[in-house]
Parts: sequence; structure tokens; C-alpha cells
Amino acid sequence: MSTHKYDVVVIGAGPAGEAAAMKAAKMGKKVVVVEQRSVVGGNCTHLGTIPSKALRNSVRHIIRYNTDPMFRDIGEPRWFSFPKIVSRIDRVINSQVEMRTKLYARNQIEIIFGHAKFIDEHTLEVETENGLVEIVEFKNAVIAVGSSPYQPDDVDFSHPLVFDVDSILQLDHTPRKIIIYGAAVIGCEYASIFCGLGIKVDLIDTQSQLLPFLDDEISDALSYHLRDQGVLIHHSEEYDRVEPLDDGVVIHLKSGKKLRGNVLLWCHGRKGNTASLNLEKIALVPTDRGQLQVNNSYQTSIEHIYAVGDVIGWPGLASAAYDQGRFAAAVFTDDKRQHYVDAVPTGIYTIPEISSIGKTGKELTAAKVPYEVGQAFFKTLARAQIANETVGMLKIYFHRETLEILGVHCFGYQAAEIVHIGQAIMEQEGSANSLEYFIQTTFNYPTMAEAYRVAALNGLNRIF
Repeated sequence: MSTHKYDVVVIGAGPAGEAAAMKAAKMGKKVVVVEQRSVVGGNCTHLGTIPSKALRNSVRHIIRYNTDPMFRDIGEPRWFSFPKIVSRIDRVINSQVEMRTKLYARNQIEIIFGHAKFIDEHTLEVETENGLVEIVEFKNAVIAVGSSPYQPDDVDFSHPLVFDVDSILQLDHTPRKIIIYGAAVIGCEYASIFCGLGIKVDLIDTQSQLLPFLDDEISDALSYHLRDQGVLIHHSEEYDRVEPLDDGVVIHLKSGKKLRGNVLLWCHGRKGNTASLNLEKIALVPTDRGQLQVNNSYQTSIEHIYAVGDVIGWPGLASAAYDQGRFAAAVFTDDKRQHYVDAVPTGIYTIPEISSIGKTGKELTAAKVPYEVGQAFFKTLARAQIANETVGMLKIYFHRETLEILGVHCFGYQAAEIVHIGQAIMEQEGSANSLEYFIQTTFNYPTMAEAYRVAALNGLNRIF
């Protein structure tokens, strides 16, 4: 057993932990990262964001090949197995690990691969991969252990046909039909992926509307296109029990319905990975879902111990986690360039994808804000026509009198990229945040970004 002293210890090498470690190191602090895997990257790289988006990208190419008449001159539509597509994502994961490993080395950040638990408020015990125990003493700690799928006790996740969003990449065959329980972001994304492979999908939504935090028109568009692709959506349903069989899974709903599929994918809820941290030793109490509460400086109830990323809950996005880690480190390194992350664009990688920032029409109506809306339908854009990606639209909500941009909502090709133009303008102060910007700015042609000019003109025509 050996003891090491550091200015900062970061627990977890996902986006939040990586950002905190990099920021602290660049501010001259002696930093160590403790990671339970044998490689860096966290759940984001190995189980979540990177694998699922790489998987989606492959499926998009398959759909394009099988539906574009141009490719019929090359051959008949092709069928691809799920395991074959999954095998292709290893290249992306390995590239991410290699790049991130070099970042730690370049910034002289030490990494201990092992399991960490608190001994007291300034000491960690780390059991390393080879069974050795390291004692880490620190001035500041950042808990960035992420989250994992919530698994209710009455569902047998050890059954070979019952999966959660972490284990689904281990599916070793292509099922004819899959049941997805939970229609939040991840559930909708996987519904798109599986139906894109020609697999029948039953999507069980515990709510009455898909992704109700979205603008109503965008949510309705998603529902339409999922159904158009063959997804059967069951709204306002909850499971009563799950019955695994030798050749499939039956899910019994409280409404009395029974749905049978070859495979069940559970996408309902997540929990913070805090159970093994020995938090009771430092009187830090997580919620019943393992999450930690923080203030606007990302401090827990213990002033020098911070928490960032999925372990603190909202918004549960890799993009926000990275910023949270960076800004938490800015606090304890006395860097004044810091803020609490509260304006986060959504990025939903369904097929087609969705992104938005700001207020929805429902929220503006409830607040009695005199707003108007400008729209651009992708079917009218030359770039969308060239790319054969004409499904989708851009919506801009703006104040009817001041022309201030209040919300940007996008559905379709490159939506997660397009939204950032609107985000940049919304962040401007005073009159700089105005619909007029899109009228007075020359956009490259043809581009998807041109949708802003089209939508802005559409909106102005409604009030003049």
C-alpha cells in the first residue's frame, strides 16, 4: 500500500471527468484521475453516445442505399445483421480512446485504473486492477462517475433476451421483433435504429406524447415518421410484469395487453453510479436514484468535493457534462471564466434527428408572450433536395414586437448541427439577438443553414 498526494482527484474518465482534469491541469494543479475501466472514455465512449451514434450512422447509410433509386443500378437492396453493424463501431471507439489517452499524457495527468471509495473527506482508497491498494490524499475532489440504466428488481436482466441500453450492444443476433420499454430520448433513438434494419419495433411510452418537452409540432413529426418507418407506438402504458421465455419475451401491461417479442430492450430510467463510493464515510447522501445534489458552482454539501455529469441528473448529455466538468474546475482553481450550465441544446439522434434550444410554443403561450413563428420546410431547400433529405423543418419563435429570438426547433437532416447557429444568436445581448440577423446575413448557397434566412423571411411576412 502506498500513499500519494494531489491537488485534485477526479473519479471517472468520461466527458465530465476528463474536462475537469484537463482544466485543473492547465491551471497548474497536480491531478490524478481514477477510472474503474482499463481504458479512458467512460460510458460515453464505450456504451452510450459514441457507440449508439456510430450505430445510427451505419443504419442511415443502409437506409439510403436501400431506398435511393440511384443505387438500384448497382444491385438489389441489402440486408445487414445487427452484430455485423455493431462490429464496425469498434474502430470509432478505439480512435476515441487513443486520442483521449494522448490528451492525458500531454497534460501530465496521472491515471489510476481501479475502484475508488472514500475513507474520509480528503482521502480515497483505490483498489487497482492488479489487486494493489493505493491511498490518494487530495485537496479537491470531482465525482464524475456517470450513470447506468435503472433496473427494477422484478425484471430479470440476467435472461439472454432481456437487455438494457448498456448491454444491447452485446446482442448476438438480429431479432425479427423487439419490444422497447421506455420512449424517452434513448428509447426513440433505438426505435429508429432497429426499424431502420427492418426489425419490427413495439415502442411502449409511459406518457401520452413522445418527448413532451419538445415543441408539439416536432413531437408530432417524430411520431409520424417513426410510425411511417414501421414502429408501433403504445402511449400511456406501464408494465405489470415481464415474462422471459426460451424463445422470446412477453411483457404484460397494466392495461391488460400482452406484447410478445424476440427481445426486450429496457430504456426506462437511469441511476447515478455512487453505490460503491462509500459516501456514508463522508456523510454525503445521494438520492434514491444515486444522484448527487450540487449548487451553482457544482459543489456538493462538502465544499471541496464537486460533482458533475450524469451523476447530478439533468440534462444527462455528454455536451453538458464536458462543460460542467470544466466550469467546476474553474471554481476551485479561481478562474473567473465560469458559469452554471443552464442553456443546453437538445440533440436527439433519431432518424431524422431533432435539436432545439429555448422556449416552445406551449411555454410561450402559457407565459402570455406575444410571439410569432417563422418556418422553413426542408423540401424547399436546394441543399436538402441535392442530399435527398427533404424530410424536416426549422422553426424560429420570436417576439412579435422586439423580434428577439425565443426558441429554435429543428427536425430533419443535420438538425443537431443547424441548431447552433440559432443558439449563437440567442446568446447575444440586447438588439443583437434579433430575427433581423438572419435577414441581413448572406448564407452560402446551397446550404442547410440557409433555412434560417427562409424561416426569418417567413416569420417577418406574418407581421408586416
